[in-house]
Amino acid sequence: MAHQYTVLADHRELRHEIEIKKSRFLTVLQRVDSEQDATDLVADLRREFHDARHHCSAWVLGPERRIQRSSDDGEPSGTAGVPMLDAITQRQTGPDGEPHTADLSDLCAVVVRWFGGTLLGAGGLVRAYSDSVSQALDRAALVQRARMAVFELPAPLSLAPRWENHLRAAAFTVQESRWAADSAVLSVAVQDSEAALDHLGLHVARLTAGRAAPTRVGTRWVDLPSA
Repeated sequence: MAHQYTVLADHRELRHEIEIKKSRFLTVLQRVDSEQDATDLVADLRREFHDARHHCSAWVLGPERRIQRSSDDGEPSGTAGVPMLDAITQRQTGPDGEPHTADLSDLCAVVVRWFGGTLLGAGGLVRAYSDSVSQALDRAALVQRARMAVFELPAPLSLAPRWENHLRAAAFTVQESRWAADSAVLSVAVQDSEAALDHLGLHVARLTAGRAAPTRVGTRWVDLPSA
């Protein structure tokens, strides 16, 4: 099960256009949460650019990228959708100086083509559609999305602010806290991995001198802050 993967930094569209032998290729990238989002984007672009000959598409969804779709939309079979999909699935991500992986997901790419009158041939089309998506991705801001385990930690009212500050200083994600007349509950999120969970347990034990223990209340996916 995947614990982390790469996504676009936000849900805004990113557009990038290239021209090859007078044919225009407009790539639109958008972060999507479902196949319906992806098909809606394709439909929207068909309406916006109704004069274009092709609206080819590819999308990848989910932490483990199990959903992958592509469409040539009238181009010769295998010359558009698959190269676009490969440009997404083979994209290497990761900070400079660290191992890079191909884990980009939750992304839909649509390439709108206006035919310029010169046939590009099968090889030329493959390169054009692949390069269109790759160049758009070069301009995209990417972030890591991680599966986080959410814990609640009960705290005496007098100690809660100090405990919260210590947790933040130790790089734990402290979310909203609930405050009552004589106590508080701190909400803490950590990456859902054995090492991270063990680290939280040991840190809380030292911080509270064994007086309190975190209770797991759920799991959710969150975008990690950019470095």
